Formats: sequence, C-alpha cells, structure tokens
Amino acid sequence: MRSLSKKILLLLIALMPVAALAHIGHDDVEHLGFLAGFLHPFTGLDHLAAMLAVGIWSAMTTKRIWVAPVSFASLLLVGACLGIVGVTLPLVEPMIATSLLVIGLLLAVQVKLPAIAGAALVGAFAIFHGLAHGTELASASNIVAALIGMVLGTALIHLTGLGLGRVLMKFHVTWARVIGGAVSVLGLGFLTGLV
Repeated sequence: MRSLSKKILLLLIALMPVAALAHIGHDDVEHLGFLAGFLHPFTGLDHLAAMLAVGIWSAMTTKRIWVAPVSFASLLLVGACLGIVGVTLPLVEPMIATSLLVIGLLLAVQVKLPAIAGAALVGAFAIFHGLAHGTELASASNIVAALIGMVLGTALIHLTGLGLGRVLMKFHVTWARVIGGAVSVLGLGFLTGLV
C-alpha cells in the first residue's frame, strides 16, 4: 500500500512541470498542426486537472466508465470548432474554473450520478474548455490536424484518469478524495483570482 502511495505522489509531482508550461500561445501554434493540438490539453493546469479528474471520477463512480470521458471529448471538440470560427460565450474562464470546482467536489465526495447525467454535466463544462482551446488553436497551420491532436491528447488524459481511478478505487479511495479536493481548491483559486 505504501509503495502505491509513493507511486501516485511521484506521478503527481511528475505532472507539475507540465503545469508550468501554461497555454501554448498563438505564435507557437502558427506552424503546427497535430502536435500543437495534441499538446494543448497538457499545457494548462486547468484543462489537465479537469480532464484527469473526469477520468478518475468516472472510473470510481459508474459502471459505464467511458460515458463521461467520451461526452467530455466530444463536446470539447464542438466547443473548439465554435471557438475556431469565432463564436464567443460570456464567462468562459470562470466556467472553466467552476468545472474544476464541481468535478473536484464530485470526485472528493464520490458522488454517483446516472451515466447520462454525469455525461451531460461534464459535457456542458467541456464546451467552455473547447472554446478556450479553439480560440488558441485557430492560428494553427492545419486546424483539422490540430483538432484531431487535441481530441487524442484529451483521450490520453482521460485514459490516464480512468486507470488511476481504478487503482485508487481498489487501494486508496482516500487519495482520490484528496485529489478531488485539490482540484476543487484549484478551481476556487482560479475563480477568486488567487491562482
């Protein structure tokens, strides 16, 4: 058990340098396509935390573990397409922060929702994440490749979360609660401007 705790802690520490990258700027994506899209979900702590938490929460609270992640990835793509064509919605960043707060709480408290309700909730938040991604990826030289990369990067983060959730469910539910609490605090930090 102790060995697993150390491995989880090391995984979280290993992810910290990714958080320092922040978002890829417009200048960085102008000549990139697939790679820019693939890396984009990893380069913002807000997006990374939300997608990882969706995977962990889904793995720990539902039998159809794939429904919420597929909903998130699908509606993320819809939001990104809207962002690329210039659609804007008010409060995108506050909604992204709220997604961290809500998804983190769902994980921390181990809330079990019907698969469709969970998918609808995370999917609604995914549209806002997608709008942010789409706006930033709009200058990519190959937008289609960037979008494919973004969805695959997102799927990889969700798969990592699903795997981590399954491990935590068997051995360390307390760690899942801690991770959920940390994601919620991060969301609150973004909402209040402290992060």
